[in-house]
Amino acid sequence: MSTPKDNTSLSEVHGTVSVGKDLSWKRKLLAFIGPAYMVSVGYMDPGNWATDIAGGSQFGYSLIWVLLMSNLMALLLQSMSARLGIVRGRDLAQASREMFPGFVNYFLYGLAEIAIAACDLAEVLGMAIGLYLLFDLPLIWGVVICALDTFLLLFLLNYGIRKIELFIISLVAIIGMAFVAQMFFAQPSVSGILSGLIPSAMSETALYIAIGIIGATVMPHNLYLHSALVQTRKIDRSEKEIRKAIRFNILDSTIALNAAFFVNAAILILAASTFFKAGMHEVTDIMDAHRLLEPLLGTNLAPTLFAIALISAGQSSTITGTLAGQIVMEGYLNLRIAPWIRRLITRFIAIIPAVLTIHIYGEQATGDLLILSQVILSLQLGFAVIPLIHFVSDKKQMGVFAISTKTKIAGWLCATIIVSLNVKMVISQLHDWLQGSDSFLLRYLVLPITIFSGFMLIYITFSPFMKGRKDRKINVPHGTFKDIELSPQQKPKRIAISLDFGSMDSKAISGAIAQGGKDADYILLHVTESAGALWLGKDVSDYESQKDIETIEAYKKLFMDKGYQCETHVGYGNPRKVIPEIIKDIKADLLVMGAHGHKAMMDFILGSTVDAVRHRIDIPVLVIGNKKGNPGEPE
Repeated sequence: MSTPKDNTSLSEVHGTVSVGKDLSWKRKLLAFIGPAYMVSVGYMDPGNWATDIAGGSQFGYSLIWVLLMSNLMALLLQSMSARLGIVRGRDLAQASREMFPGFVNYFLYGLAEIAIAACDLAEVLGMAIGLYLLFDLPLIWGVVICALDTFLLLFLLNYGIRKIELFIISLVAIIGMAFVAQMFFAQPSVSGILSGLIPSAMSETALYIAIGIIGATVMPHNLYLHSALVQTRKIDRSEKEIRKAIRFNILDSTIALNAAFFVNAAILILAASTFFKAGMHEVTDIMDAHRLLEPLLGTNLAPTLFAIALISAGQSSTITGTLAGQIVMEGYLNLRIAPWIRRLITRFIAIIPAVLTIHIYGEQATGDLLILSQVILSLQLGFAVIPLIHFVSDKKQMGVFAISTKTKIAGWLCATIIVSLNVKMVISQLHDWLQGSDSFLLRYLVLPITIFSGFMLIYITFSPFMKGRKDRKINVPHGTFKDIELSPQQKPKRIAISLDFGSMDSKAISGAIAQGGKDADYILLHVTESAGALWLGKDVSDYESQKDIETIEAYKKLFMDKGYQCETHVGYGNPRKVIPEIIKDIKADLLVMGAHGHKAMMDFILGSTVDAVRHRIDIPVLVIGNKKGNPGEPE
């Protein structure tokens, strides 16, 4: 377990695919093709199969428009994700860590992990079902065997990102060919397909399936994944080449996601033209679908192709799910663990509910569990989509590559549709539960968590707008003028400097030296805030704490080499509590801190380390701002 030494996403393969400026258009397109195909497998994983089969068997062709809408939303959002990675060199998790305070990032990280686990659950079940259909292997054993594919990704990574992309594209091709053949066997109604492209009103049951389709199509972990994968291309950082990279990635996304739309539409159409047409409206289970294909289509090739495509979908999705897990952990927590451990954690989180469901409710319950996993994914979507729109709209960070007003409107429209459908379903579901149950956990755990999540969604929606606002100076009378004595104060002798090893350190140090000069003693402070430090305090000995000690000692050496008297103190835990404790021990005359960066409403909501510290100590605090000006000029 370690803190990444650099700020790059997927550092093992970052910038490893060269995209030369002098390549022909076709060769350049081939160089860029790949990331969107790896993303697209998430749009045709076993979870999609469950929702598409349920939608087609229960409602015929009428939900094809939901698939089309989902695909258009996916294309827009994935192109935004690619733009973020190309322009800023940040994946979605890293950008979120830079934008939001710690508690919000921990919350978003938790949701991202839940989304990845829900996706992996669908892949585990899909692979297990595929093995059962082809080899009659019991589901429980298939689920256990799925844990062993942990090492496939590690094997492929040794050969570079292009080999992984080629492997994924091959699996996508197998899935596509399998469904081309099945469409030939099923001979669906062309008029029915065309009528299904027209939006229509939905019942509550259809809404539940539609939300599952959206969740299965526009997957939150894919937004994290795409913003990282595009950074595997090493492009020239000129404006012209960045624009080319954006265009090629949009083209890559269009081709790949339309292929995914074809697969999803083919599954729904297959279910509609076989099960719905035969009056079998309750076929929501993948195994039932497989069993009924042969008698309805009159060929034993159809169910075999169905099972092969299912295994291909599950295996391809599990690879991208692992990469997404690595991205969100490194991005939100700045924490890296061995890839095989990361894979095992994700897989076992998915395997546990699968094993319990099969053991308690039987193999027939896997279909409902698959659909539920996709609804869970949909519920996470707003928390990934809304920050993404904020990031690519930010002209300060994106410059000339910020999205246009029309694209911004389209993005917010997508977010509104996703959030509105989810809110409607959550309210309806909670109402039904509360009417039919007096469960203590439901009322005092589920309901509060739901309300808290709602507040967090509101916060991440509006806080970036508030962050850009400047404080307004309001003159409020606080009393009458009193004559005071104007006399110079004695220079401080012991100056404490709080360092966070960030961009403000140099300004804080310059400001402190401006106050004390060569005559003062300087005490450098740093508080390690890792998870280990919060739990173990000074007994922690993880990578981050050791690195912090090395860094602050390097600062001390710099001071001593320049002729200043200097000592260091490292604390562990929450800076708001630890810094005042250190100040009392070292008997400093002045504390110098870098500004926290947020203002106005953000201060009211979040508070700040500066405010918490200055109320707990009895010495002056000099806050160094981020303005351009003289060193030591307070904010």
